Amino acid sequence: MFGTLASGDIETARLRRNLGVTRNLGFSCGGLGMRLEDENMKPHGGGDEEDDDVDGEQVAETSPFQIQQLQQIQQKLVVGYALTSKKKKSFLQPKLELMARRKGICFVAIDLNRPLSEQGPFDVVLHKLLGKEWQEVIEDYQQTHPEVTVLDPPSSIQRIYNRQSMLQGMAELKLSDCSGSMLVPKQMVVLKDSASSADKVVEAGLKFPLVAKPLWIDGTAKSHQLFLAYDRRSLAELDPPLVLQEFVNHGGVMFKVFVVGDIIKVVRRFSLPNISNCDKAKVDGAFQFPRVSSSAASADNADLDPSVAELPPKSFLEALVKELRTLLGLRLFNIDMIREHGSKNVFYVIDVNYFPGYGKMPDYEQVFVEFFHNLAHAKHKKRHCK
Repeated sequence: MFGTLASGDIETARLRRNLGVTRNLGFSCGGLGMRLEDENMKPHGGGDEEDDDVDGEQVAETSPFQIQQLQQIQQKLVVGYALTSKKKKSFLQPKLELMARRKGICFVAIDLNRPLSEQGPFDVVLHKLLGKEWQEVIEDYQQTHPEVTVLDPPSSIQRIYNRQSMLQGMAELKLSDCSGSMLVPKQMVVLKDSASSADKVVEAGLKFPLVAKPLWIDGTAKSHQLFLAYDRRSLAELDPPLVLQEFVNHGGVMFKVFVVGDIIKVVRRFSLPNISNCDKAKVDGAFQFPRVSSSAASADNADLDPSVAELPPKSFLEALVKELRTLLGLRLFNIDMIREHGSKNVFYVIDVNYFPGYGKMPDYEQVFVEFFHNLAHAKHKKRHCK
C-alpha cells in the first residue's frame, strides 16, 4: 500500500507539523492489516508543562483522514512471504524487521492453507518453496496480480535448480567491461551408470580431477554434496544423476558474489587447494569435500597471497551481474566464482544459488531495507506517472 504524498522523513515531518503532531507514530503489521502502536499525540506548540493535564499528556484532535495520511507515508511496502521455517529463521532476523519497519516496510506471512488471491493486498511476494503445486500457485497469482512484484518468477528459479541448465549461456555473455573475462568450466551430465561414463568423459574432452555435483538442487543436504573424482575408476563410486565439472586450480579461494537487485556484495571463502600433477599421480578414488558456504569458512581476514585474495574488479562484477540478471531473470541470487590460478583476472562461474543464505552476507539487513525501499519508490513513482 502506497501513500499519495511524497516519501521521506522531510515530508513525514512536514505532514506531522501540519497536523499538529509531535510524537512519533509507529505502525506494524498484525495479520493482514496495520496496528497503531502509539495513539497518544501531543499538539505542536509552545505550551508550558504546567498547562498539561494530570497524566502529563494532552491529546490532539486528529481526524481519521489525517491518521490515514500518516499511515500512507509510514506504510510504504507490504511484503508477503512464503518461506521454509529454516529460511524464515535465518532471513527474518529481528534486526531486519526493525530496520524495515522504520522505513514503512512490513513483512506478512502468507497462509499456505488459504488461496493466495484472497490474501493481502501485497506489493511484493517473496518466496522460496519447492514443488509443482506452489509453482502453479505463484504463476496463477502473477497472471491475476500483475501489479505485484514476485521475487522471483518460478520459471527462472527452476532453471538454476538444474545444474545442467544453470550455467547455460554464460560463456556467450558479451561483457562491456574489459577488466576481466568470465568462463564456465567444461562439464557433462551423467544420468545413469556412472561407471560406464568414463569413455564419454574422454570424448567430451574433460580432464581429471572432476568435481561431481548432484544434477538437481532440491533443498536437501544431499543435493549440495560435492565430490572430487581423481580417475576413471572413481566414477563408479558416484550416484547419478550428476554433473561432472572440470576442476580449475584457483589458489584455494572462492568468491561468493551476493546479488540483491542492483546491489552487489562479495565475500571470500576458503576452497579446495590447487592440485598438481604429482598429486594426481598419488591419489585415486572419489573424495567428498566440505561445503564452503558457511561463515566459518570465511577467508576475508586471512593472510593470503594478494594475487589470490584480490577481489574481482568492481566494474567487471557490475557488468557481469547486469548481464546475469537479464539471462537468469532473477533479482535475488549469488554466484560462486573462482579466479584461475596464475591469471590476472580470468574468472570461472561454477555455481548459482537462488535466494541464498543472505544472513552470511555482511550488513544484509541494510542491503535489503535499501532494496525494498527502492522497490517502494519505483512503485510509488509508477503510480503517479499514470
